[in-house]
Amino acid sequence: MKKFYGQRAYVQSAGVKGDMEIDGFAIAVCAEVGIELHRHRARSFDEMQEWGDDLSGFDLVVALSPASQRMALELTRIYHLEVEYWPIMDPSGLGESRQAKLQSYRAARDQISTRMIERFGPPQEG
Repeated sequence: MKKFYGQRAYVQSAGVKGDMEIDGFAIAVCAEVGIELHRHRARSFDEMQEWGDDLSGFDLVVALSPASQRMALELTRIYHLEVEYWPIMDPSGLGESRQAKLQSYRAARDQISTRMIERFGPPQEG
């Protein structure tokens, strides 16, 4: 999101669980398109609040899994948030060989890119 749209919007990634290492295959396929993830740390919604992110300041939560959608919908009971569910393929258990796994991760990466462009328009020139 930040690579496509820069500072046009405040973006923060969160998941159902925090303190998880970013998958090496995700790091590799994002690096192919100039997105650096190796220093990225997954955080939960609870951690975001603990670190001072005011969830009421966000307009939209994009959920990429059914579990994150449930968590985001639960937050709408407390905060005025729009929630969109983008059913993205989970590549983590797919593929036998390294190349097959990378192809699965590329497909998921490309699904997310396509959905961002459909929702927010073409990436800004930069």
